[in-house]
Amino acid sequence: MSNQVADQDIFLFHQGTHYHSYQLLGCHISECKGEKGLRFAVWAPHAIKVEIAGDFNNWTGKDFPLEQINQAGLWVGFFTEIALNTAYKYRITSNNGSAFLKADPYAYQAELRPHTASMTPSPDIYMWEDGKWEANKKKNHPYEEPILIYEIHFGSWKTKEDGTYYTYRELTKEIIPYVKELGYTHIELLPLAEHPFDLSWGYQITGYYAATSRYGNPNDFKYFVDQCHQNGIGVIMDWVPGHFCKDDHGLRLFDGEALYEYKDPKKAEKRSWGTLTFDFGRPEVQSFLISNALFWLEEYHIDGLRIDAVASMTSLNFDRGDNEEPLTNEFGGDENLEALAFIKKLNEVVFDYFPTALMMAEDSSDLPGVSKPTYLGGLGFNFKWDMGWMNDMLTYMEYDPVYRKWHHNLLTFSFMYTYSENFVLPLSHDEVVHGKKSLLNKMPGDRWQQFANLRLLFGYMMVHPGKKLIFMGGEFGQYIEWKDQDELDWLLFEYPLHRALFNYVKDLNHFYRNHSSLYTLDHDPAGFQWIDADNMEQSVIAFKRKSKDSSQDLLILCNFTPNVYYDYKVGVTAPGTYQEIFNSDSGSYGGSDQRNTEFHYSVPGEWHGQKQYIQVKVPPLAISVFKQLPQPIEEDNL
Repeated sequence: MSNQVADQDIFLFHQGTHYHSYQLLGCHISECKGEKGLRFAVWAPHAIKVEIAGDFNNWTGKDFPLEQINQAGLWVGFFTEIALNTAYKYRITSNNGSAFLKADPYAYQAELRPHTASMTPSPDIYMWEDGKWEANKKKNHPYEEPILIYEIHFGSWKTKEDGTYYTYRELTKEIIPYVKELGYTHIELLPLAEHPFDLSWGYQITGYYAATSRYGNPNDFKYFVDQCHQNGIGVIMDWVPGHFCKDDHGLRLFDGEALYEYKDPKKAEKRSWGTLTFDFGRPEVQSFLISNALFWLEEYHIDGLRIDAVASMTSLNFDRGDNEEPLTNEFGGDENLEALAFIKKLNEVVFDYFPTALMMAEDSSDLPGVSKPTYLGGLGFNFKWDMGWMNDMLTYMEYDPVYRKWHHNLLTFSFMYTYSENFVLPLSHDEVVHGKKSLLNKMPGDRWQQFANLRLLFGYMMVHPGKKLIFMGGEFGQYIEWKDQDELDWLLFEYPLHRALFNYVKDLNHFYRNHSSLYTLDHDPAGFQWIDADNMEQSVIAFKRKSKDSSQDLLILCNFTPNVYYDYKVGVTAPGTYQEIFNSDSGSYGGSDQRNTEFHYSVPGEWHGQKQYIQVKVPPLAISVFKQLPQPIEEDNL
């Protein structure tokens, strides 16, 4: 059997540097001595026997033993009698003589839950047709490009009348036209690796290499990604390398002892989640996880990964109570040094293979340099979710406008650190569950003010430096918080304010994509200039977003009160004629239509630290955007 596995592959796997270990382990169509069959390989160093179990032997493992090929616990077997698309598990006998069944950690497909077996490969090969997208992706400069992400949970975006799920292929016809109309550049999917429990939303995984069977087979998911690419939409997937669930058929005590998890329960247990932490210092676990990241990028053409719960990996005391003795590393600190080293290694490998991949950290800590290269001392991600901005803005927006002036710092504090990382501004699923209320329902005031506040929040997010993410349902004002077992409230489109909000988000997205000043210098301080950050009394702020081409610069006013301010003076950096080009208070969006329809000529005079100013009407609970015209316009020509 050992001639089925190359010595170099074995060496690299145990060294923690086999970055395509999914080609070594798991079940693969193979050939041995001129016969075609299936080769199985599994890592189980504490086992004394490993067999293949399935219907073909009544799940006993009889007649299908694997051979241990090295001291480090690799087991391999080749069989011609097992058919393709067949359910199987490993029957593992541990050191103490007990035997149990485990799903294959490297299986490409699993049975539909509640069944838990792995599936042998399918003979079907998917023929990709996204070559143009893949070629263009290699030329991308994501820092300077518009990135608008629509976050989706497949199981609750839309369901069939009987409550069952749409398939990957059916969702292709539903989701892609919708997202394309709205103008999003990317879809981000909650984890689609196989998981046993629907209500975990995919964040508690058993099959890291298996696209969940809930919505179809692997080729169906490839079709979804392929069609996204052919329609100019990138695909990001949530990825969970921090912890895994404890289900008996999964990775927990895989060969009878701690293998994928830390042996020390103090380091292993994530008690509040009921999960186990990966042993990041174990070389074989590094091979498993880094290969998995590359697997989704290579085999499924995924464009990027959003790495979940980074802080849970990097802090030894993330889930430990104040009354417990804190864990420390060898230097006396709180950092999990093995996890930090693993993350750096992960990012270095991913960017070596995919230089323009999106590696986005969902990190709630204040650890510096998360999105800085490892050679500069960073963790090596290229983007980080700005959890601080999200928390500050949602807290600020929930205040009644009459009180907002006392919390003006929440509105402006993000600019103190916005260029310390390459940020994504998230309004994600985490903010609309567990009693937190939907975005619309968080907004204060009567119904009109709630919609105006939400338009203002979306508008402010769009003009604030950083890439953007919004969770499904926010775009049309889902009124109740996310129901993970039911589809979105599509019936709300029958109501004018919800339809108007949808049209607003669509126009706002396209406005963002059509104005380079809103994204080309997202991570460069040269792309932003305060005009007035200090008008807390009226809760109005003014600033410029700037492009490499100064003719594309935009002047932005945001009014966080329901008052209309007439003849409002705004300092401008250059003399000329200014025109309002976007206003969230437009009547077509459900606003009060307090727009600036006339041209505005700058006049000399010190204001906001500038030598010129214009006087404009500031709409209530709204964002308005002005652009300097290329040349003065005479009044006779108006």
